[in-house]
Amino acid sequence: MHFTRPSHLHSNLLSPLKKLACLAIALLFLPGPLSVASGVYRSEDARGRITYSDIPTPAAKPLQLNVQPARNWSRVVKVIDGDTIIIEGNKRVRLLGINTPEVESRHRPNEPGGIIAKNWLHHKLQGRNVYLEHDQQKQDRYKRLLAHVYLPNGEHINRSLLEHGLAVVTLLPPNLRHAEDLIQAQQRAERQQLGIWSMQHYAPRDLTKITEKPFGWQRYRARVTALKRSRQYSRLIINDKIDLRIANSDLALFPPLKIYLNKPIEVRGWVTRRNDHFSIRIHHPSALIIR
Repeated sequence: MHFTRPSHLHSNLLSPLKKLACLAIALLFLPGPLSVASGVYRSEDARGRITYSDIPTPAAKPLQLNVQPARNWSRVVKVIDGDTIIIEGNKRVRLLGINTPEVESRHRPNEPGGIIAKNWLHHKLQGRNVYLEHDQQKQDRYKRLLAHVYLPNGEHINRSLLEHGLAVVTLLPPNLRHAEDLIQAQQRAERQQLGIWSMQHYAPRDLTKITEKPFGWQRYRARVTALKRSRQYSRLIINDKIDLRIANSDLALFPPLKIYLNKPIEVRGWVTRRNDHFSIRIHHPSALIIR
């Protein structure tokens, strides 16, 4: 027996599929990120201990996942320094996962390697179209866009700066996309003593001999003598006037901190000073190396 589906039934059956397809296409072209519930909840107890669970509790807060467009297309109109550019619309973009030496301005002196990094980036990007890829946070507290920058040929500019020894890895949670790739690029440049890694200005110095706050990113040699924990930070004690601090919310990224105890380490970052006490904030294990 031959059966022919009535045309009105065929149309009615397809209409839900058409609606679903239209919705999917519309989501692809939303102008901003789509925030969706992740099914993961974050809670903090009275002692400052943070836990994550897929089971909600009265005090827990749901985490949100930002579904970002893969890449946005724009044109570079100005290079500010080795890790900051301006794109169309006068939007300032800070390259994610890296830091380059400063160039001279009213508020800061020139650092060795700063002009070299800026000139390299200018040669690569000035007036060119690029793709911007965002991570979990699209902007920083200064309202700069945060992005991985790509040329149309696929070159990852953030990584290229590291491979040439023009930048150092600076990973700040939760923006950890491409972290391993960036770390490996830096390791290759360091092994070959390229750029920054050949400059005496950035050679490791003894952290215990620090007497005043230095300017800019540096490398330090030290030995962890004790561990302490407060509500907000876990501290690796160097001596009674110097420590390294890790936010407890970042501890999941690190191995057990006792692994650093009584070991010679190299720490990379910026020193802060409060009265006669010096401290370095460590955001990621890549800045804390056992030697």
